Amino acid sequence: MEKTIGVFYGSDSGVTEEITEKLENLWTLTPLHIEKIADCSAADFEPYDIIFIGLSTWYYGELQSDWEAFFDEFKTIDFTGKTVALYGPGDQYGYDFYYVDGIGILAKVILENGGEIVGHWPTEGYDHEESKAEMNDDYFYGLALDDDNQPELTDDRLQKWVAQLEEELKDKI
Repeated sequence: MEKTIGVFYGSDSGVTEEITEKLENLWTLTPLHIEKIADCSAADFEPYDIIFIGLSTWYYGELQSDWEAFFDEFKTIDFTGKTVALYGPGDQYGYDFYYVDGIGILAKVILENGGEIVGHWPTEGYDHEESKAEMNDDYFYGLALDDDNQPELTDDRLQKWVAQLEEELKDKI
């Protein structure tokens, strides 16, 4: 039986929502079930073995408002046996010490709670000082986008990331 992938996102300005819609249009392997995190509980994550999470980072490394409101409950989710991919926009120049920190904040919880993270994305081509989203010097935990300063790269990065994810996940679906 074909698996459905749960996609959970939060968006204040609409950028992450637009990215999520583009992701849905690019994805070809299996159905995506998309949910706004503002409408979810921890139980909504249970049916999915594969989960995509989208969020922006605000101000000085803060989670997007819906994820901030959900964060205490998020920390209770058991990610054992689950594969997770993260994506989100940030501002690498205006907030160069906090660029896409939200990805890293959630990645830490996912890993501590037994999950596996896929979709690591190269740090090359970005210009920031620090980020909690960096797995190491060469990779972010997930897809980092900067629609403020590099909007011309967003669609290409998203297309490449989706192709990468489809390759990484084809044996799990």
